[in-house]
Amino acid sequence: MNNEEKKQYLRRYQVAKRREKLIQDAIAELRSSKASPVGLGDGLPHGSGTSDLSGYAARWDELVRELEAEKEMQMIAYQEIWDQLKRIPDATEMEVLTRKYLFGQEWDEIASEMGYSYRNITRIHGYALLHFEIS
Repeated sequence: MNNEEKKQYLRRYQVAKRREKLIQDAIAELRSSKASPVGLGDGLPHGSGTSDLSGYAARWDELVRELEAEKEMQMIAYQEIWDQLKRIPDATEMEVLTRKYLFGQEWDEIASEMGYSYRNITRIHGYALLHFEIS
């Protein structure tokens, strides 16, 4: 497996987190939109212009199911990646990959927290990828 394939494997958790956030945003949008039964908001009865809420409920249920499935996929990806990272013998290399791919930290943040220069962190990252094996 080459380094790009390893990075892609390691990025799965952050990708799952972004998908979860997107679904949460869609739920929030649906909740606040005019399509929401709460969106009428005036508390007054409305005439025959009101629509059936079954479409809204169906969409809501679908988004909630998607969110639950995404959270499960995210948890599985995290556990699989963590299990593989724990196998890296060098603690510094393991920490760099963990901070980058599980915690989603930027290079400068990793360097600062670990007490290394930006250049050293990227060098350590390169070595870590060489030693990272997926079983």
